[in-house]
Amino acid sequence: MTSFNPFSLEGKIILVTGSSSGIGKQIAIEASKMGAILIITGRNKSRLDETFNQLEGKNHLQIIADFLIEDEIESLVSKLPSLDGIVHTAGRVKPKPFQFLNKDEIDLVMGTNFLGPVLLTNSILRKKLLKNGSSVIFISSISGVICSSVGGASYSASKGALNGIAKAMALDLAPKKIRVNSILPGMVETGIFNDSSISDEQIEADKKHYPLGRYGKCEDIAYAAIYLLSDASSWMTGTNLLIDGGYTLI
Repeated sequence: MTSFNPFSLEGKIILVTGSSSGIGKQIAIEASKMGAILIITGRNKSRLDETFNQLEGKNHLQIIADFLIEDEIESLVSKLPSLDGIVHTAGRVKPKPFQFLNKDEIDLVMGTNFLGPVLLTNSILRKKLLKNGSSVIFISSISGVICSSVGGASYSASKGALNGIAKAMALDLAPKKIRVNSILPGMVETGIFNDSSISDEQIEADKKHYPLGRYGKCEDIAYAAIYLLSDASSWMTGTNLLIDGGYTLI
């Protein structure tokens, strides 16, 4: 007897952007374990190769692309098959106090975190490459939606914009049964502090702000993405799924 698994992604074709590292890499790997066929994309070929080599199953595809270059977005779309899901994880952080920001720095963060994923999804839809009943997921943040941080103005703005457009997209695409949701992580261990001036003692002190006593792991976010990609969440759209270890409770 075959056991029923509502979280299965067997046979689903899933595009994961920003999959050369961190959360995107883990989502691609875990989705492949659930039977999905992955199309992974990122700017760094060697790191994308590392992700590709860890995928389980067959028929996966990797495409090098930079979302800040419109021609590369169109080139990526031209290589895509029909999709059952998209997970946007590509992100950029450039901490700087608001009063010292300039237009180029804002454009860089907004282009990577907001405009690139939005224009890519728009192009995919225009080419009719997103199947009815599919799922679109934006990896957003608690920053810009629930709280912010010192020097986080441009990052918060980009994530707040993502959440706003995700809700509008959810309404516009509902007639096609295409679901659009956001995941709002707190701090996740992605190597963001590697080679930084932040000490281990400072990191441990910061973890005390999380009631569950730790930062998130990439797997924590990947499992949530699998839920939103699967048929288990077929009646869920326009939602901000908060995963923050209790940080915003305090």
